[in-house]
Amino acid sequence: MDRPAYFLDCEKVMPIEEITRKVSDRYAKAASTGEQMCCPTSYDMANLKSFIPEEVLKISYGCGTPAGLKTVSPGETVLDIGSGGGIDCFEAARLVGPAGHVIGIDMTDTMLEIARRNAPLVAANLGYGCPNTEFRKGMADAMPLNDNTIDLIISNCVINLAPDKLKVFKEMFRVAKPGGRFTISDIVADRTVPQYLVHDVDKWGDCLAGALTLSAYIAGIAEAGFLGIHMIKSSPWQVIDGIHFFSVTLTGYKLPAQTTAPTVRYATLRGPFSRVIDERGTEYHRGIPQPIGSDTAALLSLPPLAPHFVFSIDPLWLDRDDPRWSAVLPAQTSCVWEGHFALLDGPFLEIADDDHHVYRRGEPLEICSKTLKVLEAEAYSPHFALINRAGKRVSGAAVSCSPDGGCC
Repeated sequence: MDRPAYFLDCEKVMPIEEITRKVSDRYAKAASTGEQMCCPTSYDMANLKSFIPEEVLKISYGCGTPAGLKTVSPGETVLDIGSGGGIDCFEAARLVGPAGHVIGIDMTDTMLEIARRNAPLVAANLGYGCPNTEFRKGMADAMPLNDNTIDLIISNCVINLAPDKLKVFKEMFRVAKPGGRFTISDIVADRTVPQYLVHDVDKWGDCLAGALTLSAYIAGIAEAGFLGIHMIKSSPWQVIDGIHFFSVTLTGYKLPAQTTAPTVRYATLRGPFSRVIDERGTEYHRGIPQPIGSDTAALLSLPPLAPHFVFSIDPLWLDRDDPRWSAVLPAQTSCVWEGHFALLDGPFLEIADDDHHVYRRGEPLEICSKTLKVLEAEAYSPHFALINRAGKRVSGAAVSCSPDGGCC
């Protein structure tokens, strides 16, 4: 199969070995000097200090908290890609408990030395008889792990540093167990990073040059085989030359093989969207039952999708009076263009709202103030990243909207 076009540019930047060496050298230097890398996270440092040594905490580089988002369960085997000094591994070690196991992989010897040195201290602080963490030297695109062995993959602002991201995503899928999942935090951009930044070696270490668009990042994960891909969290980071870089935390699943007959035959979209297209390309309209097979039933049963559907053996229609029907209707008022753009982050390929907007996963769509209110509603907000491209406060006049949503 040909490689997707959005992954080709990175291979033309410079030799992959050179990028890898320069990034590794920079992070090794940061570990010794205390230089701050990447962007701020929302770690609960007061809590982490109770069991993680200061030597680890002071070299914690990331853009999220993938191990601390209630994604880790007791007894699981967890993999941290680009484990650095070990902060996320040690947090995962606490959450999986002494019966669980955490594996960190990193390419930088300095980081591995720090993590290995502190593993026994963390285990003692947690009251474990022996460490439940191990740290292996390896690359994200060639992981030293067996197939189908990992319950949960985490990574914190590392995959954007890899020149061959599609290979990383495929490695993630290879090592994940059937039924396994990932939760990764990373930096993405709202538009393609231009060549003058891509060729800036320092920008690779800054989590900039290697950043994909949200659309390309999610498409690469889907190309590897994961489904149910959706965003848990997003936050702005930097705007450089009009390019918005923002942190996202994404989750997705490796579905197990279906071995039993389906218990449902129809799925009826509840809302709040008027129409959606799932990751297998099936289209659903709110309130209208759609026949589904066992593979689609397994997809729609995933946690981010199931709340949007009613499943049944026989066709089930919903109308506006049914309490299961869900919608967020736009206000019948004028609106203002203020520079806002919305990016659908999953778990659907495409959705439509009740004001004639069609959103495609990862693609920025300009929205007016009226639509912004809809997307900020509780039913919509988990599915969108919102950015503002206006360079300064906008003072445009209100626009009267036509009944068919013609203004926006």
